[in-house]
Parts: sequence; C-alpha cells; structure tokens
Amino acid sequence: MTKQPRATAQQRWVLALASLGSVVVALDTLVVATALTTIQSQLGASLAELEWTVNAYSLTFAVFMMSAAAAGDRWGRTRTFAVGFALFTVASIGCALATSVGWLIAARAVQGVGAAVVMPLAIGLVGAAFPGANRGWATGVYGSLTGVAVLSGPLVGGAITQGLNWHWVFWVNVPIGLVLIPLILRKIPETRGAVRRLDLVGAVLAALALLGLVWALIRGPEQGWSSAEVLGSAAAGLLLGAAFVVWEHRAPAPMVPPSLFRLHSFVAANLAGFFLTAALLGNLFFLTQFAQIVWQAGPLRAGLQILPWTATLFVVSPIAGRLVDRIGERPLVVVGLLLQGLGLLTVAALTTNGLTYGELVVPVIVAGAGVSFAMTATQSAVVGSVPPEAVGVASGVYGMMRQLGGATGVAVMAAVFASTGGYTSPQAFSDGFAWAIATGGVLSLAGGIAGIWITRRAPSAAPAPVAAVAPQEVGR
Repeated sequence: MTKQPRATAQQRWVLALASLGSVVVALDTLVVATALTTIQSQLGASLAELEWTVNAYSLTFAVFMMSAAAAGDRWGRTRTFAVGFALFTVASIGCALATSVGWLIAARAVQGVGAAVVMPLAIGLVGAAFPGANRGWATGVYGSLTGVAVLSGPLVGGAITQGLNWHWVFWVNVPIGLVLIPLILRKIPETRGAVRRLDLVGAVLAALALLGLVWALIRGPEQGWSSAEVLGSAAAGLLLGAAFVVWEHRAPAPMVPPSLFRLHSFVAANLAGFFLTAALLGNLFFLTQFAQIVWQAGPLRAGLQILPWTATLFVVSPIAGRLVDRIGERPLVVVGLLLQGLGLLTVAALTTNGLTYGELVVPVIVAGAGVSFAMTATQSAVVGSVPPEAVGVASGVYGMMRQLGGATGVAVMAAVFASTGGYTSPQAFSDGFAWAIATGGVLSLAGGIAGIWITRRAPSAAPAPVAAVAPQEVGR
C-alpha cells in the first residue's frame, strides 16, 4: 500500500487560509437567520425587508460566482481571492454600521459579491496546491470545515446576537479579514488557470432578470399581484431572462455554456438542487423566527432548538456518500427530497394544532436526513453527468442554481406567509408559518420529481469527482 505523502508547509498554509476564508463566508450565509427577529424589532423591518436581508446576499453570490472564477484564472487566483475577501470585509463593516434596513440590504448585496469571489477561488487554490495524492484529503478537510461553518451558522448567530447584539454578527469578520488578507498575499503562491473571456453582458442580464423576478415575488403580497409594479417587474425579469438565454447562445465565452443543458441528467440534478435549497433556506428563514416569536425563545435558544435538524448532516452525509457509490444518485435524490417534503409537511400539519418543541424534533430529523441524502447525491450527479474537463464549469452552474433556489424559496414561502398570516401576534405568525412550511414541503416534492430524470448509473461505476463542488452550497 502506497503511503500518502505528507503535505508541505506551503500546502498547509494554502489549505488553512482558503478554508478559513470559506468558513467566514459560509457562516454569513446562515448566521443572520437567528438575528432576523432582533433586526425586525430594532430596525422596524417589514417581512419584505427581512427577505431582502437574506436574498440580497444570495442573489449577488449566485450571479457573480462564475465570473469571479474566470477573473481568478485571468488575473491570478491569489490576488483575486484577497481582493474578494477585502470586499467582503469592507461590506461587513457596512452591515455592522447599518442604522436602517435599506443600508443593511445594500451592504449585504456587496457582501454577496465578495463571497462570490472567495468561494470558487478558495476551491481553485486548494486544487492547485494539491495536484496529486493529497487532493482527496485536502478537499475533505476543506469540505468538513466549511460544512461545519454552514451548520453552526444559526447557533453562532444566536449566541452573538444574544450575548452582544446583531451588529457583532458582522463585526467579527473584520479582525479576521485584517489578519487573513496579508497572510493570503504572503503565504499563497500565485496560480492561474486557462484564460477565459469574462461574460460581463451575461452576468448583468442574469442579475437584472433575477432582480425583476424576485422583486415581483417579494413585493406581490404588499402591493398586490395585479399591481403595475409587480406585473412590470415580473415582465421585465422574464424578458431579461429570455435575453440572457439568447445572449448565452451567441456569446464567444458564455457564462453558462448552453451545451450543458442538452444533458438531461445535468438539468435534472440542477433542478433537484434548486428545489432542495429553496425548501431548505425558506424553512430556516421561518423556523428560527417561529422559535422566537411563538415559543418566545431567545436567539441562542432558537439556534440550539434547530440543532436536531442540522446535526443530521454530520451523521447521514457519510452514509449517503457510501450509498451513492453502491446504488447510484437517483434513488438518493428522489428518496431524500421525499423525506424532506414529508418532514416539512408534518411540521405544517402539527402547527395547525399548536406545535410544541417535542413534536418538532422527529419531523425535522426526518427532513434533515432527507437533505443529507439528496445534497450528497445531487452534487455527485451534476459532476458525473459531464465530461471531466467540464467538471469545474458544471460545479459553478450547480452552485449558482443552489443560491438562486435559496433566494426563490425564501421569496415564495414568504409570499404564502404574508397571504395567510403576519407579525401582528404569535397566532398570526403561527398561521402563516404553517402554510409557508407546507409550501416548502411542496417544493421538496417538486425536486424529488425532477430527480426521477437523473440517469441511473451502474453501482460499480467509478464515482465522479466531487471535490470542485463547494460544500457551502447548503445555504448558500
């Protein structure tokens, strides 16, 4: 048996710094969840404004991720990674200093751009530093650390919000950035990839199309679905989306290669990932608020109360990884999303009669187990459906779709919540929560249906490499 070579000092520095950068970015995907109720109270935020606090980050993260990866290949991964983290740090200062919801939303959008640079470049830096036998070990360490950050986000956010205040959710990023950025420039050697043209037109069209569609979803409950503002923004989003598709077919270096979407397994796995994250983040958006508004839990306790849900990923994900190699991706995607749907629909049903914490535990464990099965399998199915040379691009598309799914899920479930409940009383919130979570269950079932079209591969087939898939996509 060949002994695995030890990592060099330089390789360890690359792994440590890339992982730390990703951990901070991953934390900010979900760390704000348990602070939402406090932000709503202190800044007088409406439901729509709370949605934008989450979605401004998710949308810019999604849209600029692939352009950032191309920029790193062109101008140097280390330099671009440092610039991205610097932007993220400055935006964190903006979030921490926010005295109005509009200010906070704008800073969160800039923070998302920085995150979009950090994540793909971190993966690229680790891959370049570990080209040989240690790559699996390095990506495993990177994935584990980033995964822990994602899962602990609500708990960390609750502890900081309750122990200090919600501003410190963002202030903690600043000293890390001040230490990390000089170390990145000093300790990580510069690397470049194949130079690709930046598809700036595609990025702008995609950003504006998504903004129009999400704006319509968020403003619909408040302004009315037939209002000129909502219909106009929805129409603009659809037209710009069509323009994006046309441009991508004609662009010399498209941000999203249209050829990938002729692979039905690739499309099915991305749709499954989209719906998976839509239900996941929408559920998190409301569950942490439910604990604080209906159960009167503090931010820290709210973070602790959802641990049975997030902790299942530690237990189930390794099992799911082994099962993917034995039975293929399709059964795990379908069954996993059905389990998530079943768990969420059960929570919704129990809420109509007054949900207690004891009643919540089993359904959220079922839903969390489903997420763990489906998440592992969708990642494998996406990269396994494309040629080896397209794995990086496929992973980027998958990450983008997951982020878009999260933003869409929050917007759709919030629209349902606004039409059936509100913040006027714990009972009103509970009424809206039941319908919103039921909608998350339906989104999960839609993802399970999409998963049926994933091509079944032989269990003995060599598993596709999944190292290039960012583990932060949980919230992300």
